[in-house]
Amino acid sequence: MRLRIVLAAAALLTAALAAPATAATTGGVNDPACQPSSAHPRPVVFLHGLGATSYEDLNFLQDHVAAKGYCTFSRTYGAYPQFPVVGGLRPIADSATEIKQFVGEVLAETGAAQVDLVGHSEGGFQSLYVTKTQGIADRIGSVVAIAPPTHGTTFAGLTKLAYLLGVREEVGKALTAFGCPACDNLITDGSAVQTLTNGPIAQPGVRYTVLTSRFDELVTPTETSFVREPGVTNEYVQDTCPFDPVGHIGEAYDLNVWNLVTNALDPAHATKFVCTAGSPG
Repeated sequence: MRLRIVLAAAALLTAALAAPATAATTGGVNDPACQPSSAHPRPVVFLHGLGATSYEDLNFLQDHVAAKGYCTFSRTYGAYPQFPVVGGLRPIADSATEIKQFVGEVLAETGAAQVDLVGHSEGGFQSLYVTKTQGIADRIGSVVAIAPPTHGTTFAGLTKLAYLLGVREEVGKALTAFGCPACDNLITDGSAVQTLTNGPIAQPGVRYTVLTSRFDELVTPTETSFVREPGVTNEYVQDTCPFDPVGHIGEAYDLNVWNLVTNALDPAHATKFVCTAGSPG
């Protein structure tokens, strides 16, 4: 938690110093009265990572995007009622149903025909999973997935030992017993990973961008984030900013990532930006 706060403060300070002196553009953060503009007709729904919440992970990126004139929305998903301060723990399929419902609420409130999804880590996975499995691909304009464990993760290599010792099933049961079935779902051969990767991931009519760092230490190997299918843009942060050492948590707070996200949301008006250095953690 402390690391996230420090990263967020550093990112906001850097953004303030780098921002040009221009008039503010009206957007909205979780404002049901926000009306999408003709320039940005799709509200943006932000999906936090595993163990995070709507107000502690992508919240600063959400503010940044709202300042560009977008109506933006977020909600904590996958939390247990008795412990709402930690999200993303419940089964991936259960959380996907929550997210589908939330997307419907955003569309109803704003009158928009589609939303864009921006997710980090598990939220990035959910942006892909929900679009494929929940029957709402026609309501999604674009997906921007930041460091998603698309093809499953070894959690920095920790799960490799389970396979070597032949105790993968026992590890899954333990994760579920300790209240994180989503963790088990996202391991390399997890049930949600199998569902997502069984057949094409990308859905017709949806624009996809997958962003990750070469130095991501949690979703490993980093290549497993990418969706190697037609019509999907896969980018390492270092493709644009080669000296950025940003790691997994830091990707949510990295100014370079923020700029890549806003460019992905509106590629017709993509802008060049000055690279900064994010946190390696």
